[in-house]
Amino acid sequence: MISINLMRTIYYSFILILFVLGGVGQTLAQENGVLSGRITDKENGEPLVGANVYTKKNLSIGTVCDFNGYYSISLPPGEYNFTISFTGMKTKNVAVQIKSGEITPLNVKMESFSVQFDEVVVRAGRFERKLEEQTASIEVMKPRLIEARNTRDVSTILNLTPGVTILNEEPQIRGGSGFTFGVGSKVGVFIDNMPIITGDAGKPDWSLIPIENIKQIEVVKGASSVLSGSSALSGAIYIRTNYPGIQPKTKVQAYTGMYTPPRAPATRWWNGVNYLGGVSFLHTRQLGDGHTDFVIGGIVMTDRSYLGAPKANSYVTDTSNVSDNDMKNRKARLNFNIRRRSKKTEGLNYGLNGNIMYKKSSTVFAWLDDTTNFYRGYPGAVMIADNLTMYFDPFINYYSPMGLKHQFTNRILYRDTKANNDQSSTALMIYNQYQFSKRFVNVGGLEFIGGITSQYTKSRANMYEASGSPDNKIWNASLFMEFERKFGNSLVISLGMRIEHFRLNDSIRETKPVFRMGTSIKLGQETYMRASLGQGYRFPTITERYIRTSVGSFGVFNNPDLVSETSWNGEIGIKQGFKFSKFYGFLDIAGFYQQYNNTIEYLFGFWDYTFAAAGFKFVNTGKSQVTGVDISLTGQAKFRKYYNINVLFGYTYVVPVSLEPDLVFAVDDRGVEYSYNSTSVDPSKKILKYRFLHTVKFDFEISYKSISFGTSLKYFSKIENLDQAIFDFEDATLASGGTLQPILYRNYFYNHNTGNAIFDMRLSYKFRMHHKLALIGNNIFNRWYSLRPLKAEPMRNITLQYTLTL
Repeated sequence: MISINLMRTIYYSFILILFVLGGVGQTLAQENGVLSGRITDKENGEPLVGANVYTKKNLSIGTVCDFNGYYSISLPPGEYNFTISFTGMKTKNVAVQIKSGEITPLNVKMESFSVQFDEVVVRAGRFERKLEEQTASIEVMKPRLIEARNTRDVSTILNLTPGVTILNEEPQIRGGSGFTFGVGSKVGVFIDNMPIITGDAGKPDWSLIPIENIKQIEVVKGASSVLSGSSALSGAIYIRTNYPGIQPKTKVQAYTGMYTPPRAPATRWWNGVNYLGGVSFLHTRQLGDGHTDFVIGGIVMTDRSYLGAPKANSYVTDTSNVSDNDMKNRKARLNFNIRRRSKKTEGLNYGLNGNIMYKKSSTVFAWLDDTTNFYRGYPGAVMIADNLTMYFDPFINYYSPMGLKHQFTNRILYRDTKANNDQSSTALMIYNQYQFSKRFVNVGGLEFIGGITSQYTKSRANMYEASGSPDNKIWNASLFMEFERKFGNSLVISLGMRIEHFRLNDSIRETKPVFRMGTSIKLGQETYMRASLGQGYRFPTITERYIRTSVGSFGVFNNPDLVSETSWNGEIGIKQGFKFSKFYGFLDIAGFYQQYNNTIEYLFGFWDYTFAAAGFKFVNTGKSQVTGVDISLTGQAKFRKYYNINVLFGYTYVVPVSLEPDLVFAVDDRGVEYSYNSTSVDPSKKILKYRFLHTVKFDFEISYKSISFGTSLKYFSKIENLDQAIFDFEDATLASGGTLQPILYRNYFYNHNTGNAIFDMRLSYKFRMHHKLALIGNNIFNRWYSLRPLKAEPMRNITLQYTLTL
């Protein structure tokens, strides 16, 4: 373990590096002039993110535009011929004269070609580059599909992303984790580079994300701790939001729908119509003198829930007293973004983002049975919660004429949850990040990013009293830096490191460095190969160590001895652009290997009978590895003037195995030893529990003039392995003579756990320019299915959506 003194030494050395690099950059450029401006779309005034500004004579002289279309290049005095290019736009060549110590403005409005495949620029790899030049595997989802599917929760659209599975609100990438009810996520989740993973539980709150204002979603696959912090052990998800263009924009969306009765043997539990509905709005504009950006949005929604309240047998008393009416889910959210671009100081902007949300939710931890009451909860295993969450994000950014970028972002987040079963909690999180970046033209276009982050969380919950107190606090500080350089027009190399330091309740301290390297090379026309090697690290959350609570006959047990898990990941991939007549797209194939040490799994067992009959506990299970292949294809076509086709396809094959199947990692209160082999239903292939070996994602949409039709497929192969204790607990409840409500899963596992293909369909019609009606069906064939033990997935639901855009 690195000492605190060494941590301080590294910290001060890092600060010195920042100032030296900044000073060197300014010294080298002090006699230079500056070319700066903004590149926009001539048709609508929108910024062209990632537009290239370069000289063909020397490709090392140039840059790409940021997310607002701005660029700045420091140059020695002289005459230059610059080329401005962007996929889908006509390339422009401009001659400019650079004078010493002066800023030369160059704003360019670009015109589009009639047919081109959309270029995607991402920042998930820290540096703004075209998707095909990134040194890591990254998938991008655009807002077209989000709106077309009437997405009420961003996790549902992520479930269509190749290589990604959202299981009980928990994001999983390439089989990197089983299921944990979302706690201790091994995938980092960010909105505009700000984390939405809760500080105490390490759980993403999808309902906070303003789906009405998403610009794009970027998913980084593989160990991403260097780029994204401790939670990103197996990947990271970045959600980017929009700022206003020149023209104001208003969008209102309303929907109403219902769940249809389920297939036999399950029966519906409700009378009348099981409804859902909501209204969302978004308004963006530039205020006053055009230097202030303003965004406001929100949503109000209700969902009666597809799951009904528990019904206990005659020998069991349900102490939760939950009714069918209590199962309703409701949410109201209001969010805003304000950004001011300084008129006096060029390159300076500052502002405040905020989000306030109230929701009432029901969570079912286990079904009542595996046939008739498939869609009802188990007595006591339902949590009803009222949640108030708010955050405010003050920020300031400065882009200096010398090419230095300083970004200081902050978040103050407060969450208050009132729940039954003694699971109420409050938490305060304070997050701060300073990031410095510069492109050194005189060093071959070397790009550098470095930064410091701090995240402090204070939590209060009775279910965490196993720590000795209901009050707990955790602090995480980190230093990070990454270098990236493009050689010529084909090779990109990146190197990065991060140092993480954690303090939990001033009693547990831990420091860990992680490293990453990657490369991308252009092999031919639209052919790109990449390779990367990186380390991952994740510190256990307050919840994983100290939670101790009961849910009906189940319990969740504390483990204060839990230790951090680490990993390393290697991959090699190739991305090929293609064009067949009018069809354009990219095919991406990647092979990957990831090895975990001290793997943390959420295992079912008989841990402490004096507290609860059986339940779950977070434990370190030794070494494991995940290998596999990831294939994705995105494409679009425009033909015969009015026809448009969009296609998305992904296939992921993983082999997640235990490397230490005989390791005894725990002993329960009966003295029984727990190892992978002794706790698995099927240990023969060493497959880790609760994983899908094969997943397929597919979406197809065709449009003719104002009419669009689309269909989606999600396929999950069967669960190969799970905890033997779930079957043992079923036997114990059946043998209780009715004093315990039977837990039934064995029959479903052996007779219905055969893989699941879920189809969705949609039909929409645009009229009078500003209006659109859509009919959307999810699980259109009404499949009766489960993706994790004892949890029913939704039956078919049909919604009618209206959208007004001004």
